[in-house]
Amino acid sequence: MKAITLTQPWATLVAIKEKRIETRSWNTAYRGPLAIHAAKGYPQWAKDWCYVEPFQTALRAYPGPPLPVGCVLATCRLIACVPTRELQLGRVIECEASLCIEPVPITEQELAFGDYSPGRWAWLLADVKPLPVPIPARGALSLWEWEGEPNGGK
Repeated sequence: MKAITLTQPWATLVAIKEKRIETRSWNTAYRGPLAIHAAKGYPQWAKDWCYVEPFQTALRAYPGPPLPVGCVLATCRLIACVPTRELQLGRVIECEASLCIEPVPITEQELAFGDYSPGRWAWLLADVKPLPVPIPARGALSLWEWEGEPNGGK
């Protein structure tokens, strides 16, 4: 399964379904299953975001102890990847009819959780399924192959 590594708290925000759009500096033609991996590194500047709104309120939905690192937290499907400039007009993402029931609004929370500046890409994530227990894994840059089992091998 393809995987993407995100720094905390963004990895947990995806896993708890508070963040549906991942913004990146690069595009991908890949569509399909995607594992969400929390990077091993968790710099202080990223920790500081946990105490800023809307991060603080959204993270209250996370039931666990400190945010996990160096592990896969969830699986989902990557269903669209569009330039952020397209979002600035109607603030919606259009995706293929077979993948989306309706356009997805870009909420103020989504804007706060991503970098929608010109030249970037918005990746629309669907069907997020948090894992019952995070699975340790070594991350990588770009998309990478995760050999783990989403259900923990059960």
